[in-house]
Amino acid sequence: MTFNRETGLAWRYHDLTKHSYWSIRTSPHYLDWSNQPAPFKIYPSIDPIKLPVEFPLTGVRALDAIASPGIVATGEATPTVEQLASVLLHSAGVTKEKKYAGGSFYFRAAACAGALYPTEVYVVCRDIEGLAAGVYHFNPGDFSLRQLRGGDHRGVLTHATASEPAVAAAPVTLIYSAISFRSTWKYRDRAYRYHFWDNGMILANALAMATAHNLPAEVVLGFVDSEVNRLIGIDGQSELPLSLLALGHTEAGSPAARPASELAELNLEVIPPSPSPVDYPSMREMQEASSLVDENEVRLWRESGGPEAASNRAASIAEPRLTPLLMPSDDQLPEASLEAVIERRGSTRRFARKQISFAHLSIILDRATRDIPFDCVDQTAHLNELYMIVNRVEGLEPGAYFYRRDERALEQLKPGDFSEKASYLVLEQELGGDASVTIFFMADLESVLARLGNRGYRTAQLEAGIIGGKIYVAAYSLGRGATGLTFFDDDVTEFFSPHAEGKSCMLVVSVGVPGKRLIY
Repeated sequence: MTFNRETGLAWRYHDLTKHSYWSIRTSPHYLDWSNQPAPFKIYPSIDPIKLPVEFPLTGVRALDAIASPGIVATGEATPTVEQLASVLLHSAGVTKEKKYAGGSFYFRAAACAGALYPTEVYVVCRDIEGLAAGVYHFNPGDFSLRQLRGGDHRGVLTHATASEPAVAAAPVTLIYSAISFRSTWKYRDRAYRYHFWDNGMILANALAMATAHNLPAEVVLGFVDSEVNRLIGIDGQSELPLSLLALGHTEAGSPAARPASELAELNLEVIPPSPSPVDYPSMREMQEASSLVDENEVRLWRESGGPEAASNRAASIAEPRLTPLLMPSDDQLPEASLEAVIERRGSTRRFARKQISFAHLSIILDRATRDIPFDCVDQTAHLNELYMIVNRVEGLEPGAYFYRRDERALEQLKPGDFSEKASYLVLEQELGGDASVTIFFMADLESVLARLGNRGYRTAQLEAGIIGGKIYVAAYSLGRGATGLTFFDDDVTEFFSPHAEGKSCMLVVSVGVPGKRLIY
């Protein structure tokens, strides 16, 4: 039975998981450290296949890689195992390890809410140079693959995606899932939103790395959930499928499409993520409500995306005050390579309340909001629109702004010092007001759900994560800092109204000059 068009279910989940001034005070939550989830999924009976740790660096400038709409899929473009390892390392891998008396903390390539890292990555491939055809699980802890199935099973993904061309022609497809309790342990029911933010941050890096390696790539959200679950051996309840990334292109195409029901079930031993995982029914209900059940529904869903851009239902003021972006020439941009930026990226924990230049803000907005190769939404259109509170940007009056992406200009909605308001809106965290600018990603959910059903909720959240991930890379390329934040949902809409009336906040990212961390 399909529920995707019963969009009241998405609204019910969205309203249930809204933060407000009173909700965070009347529903306190304390972390059970004795039940903390493990950071890595372990298959104890499967031997690891070590990935190469030495591979040529692309040398591609980070600001160019994130701005590219993607490599055009023509001819043969099959990644080697070294290129695959490079993509995995710089999107979902461990970039640093810090040892403590009680163990180690692993820093990852992409930002993640609460550093909880719920996202798992699976690889489905034909024979490629250095790796046999199969279905593999990627473990970032020991930087290895573990084979779950031998042989070429790409035809199962072709079937599950209703013959999506990018998947059918891809020699490698990455499957992303989330082990929910890693996030619900801290964020409870709201963690479903975080799954897609976290996955989007990883995808931002993966898409940029694919561009740097001259590999076509496309994000695919149209698939039969149950078929993907069966292929990689997950239950679809405690571990949820999120998205696919078709990587590379081959003219030979995929094996003939075949349903996952032809596959034997995987009953592999997996170490539980924690001693006593807690179930959150709202998560399972939202996942089921947004699932696609067969090829025909996938096909119709993908067609419903259409080329529409996100609608801005609120009219601008009669004579909007527009400030065009201030864009330096390409030869004035920092030359930092994509790999170097990813390896030094962090999440800023304190901002110095200093100015950044309008040119730097312009570069970040321009490069982070370029086209995204999706299967379901025209890549020139976005479901999310960017609103911001400018606190300290040299050459730009403080105030509330809307980014008019097509015109590459900022529209001032109201002038004034709103730094205290910015801090309040992000759950009363000083980061929002101390930053140079705090950016709010907002979507017209009514329009999104009308077009894409409940699965549009996944899409809007994931897209916000991808744009947010690009903002991270752009900011760190420029020597600035960035951090993702959560927020008081309805208060954000109210602050930016009437312009943002009817829109819902998907994600917040603050950008600014990193400050010294306090030592107590």
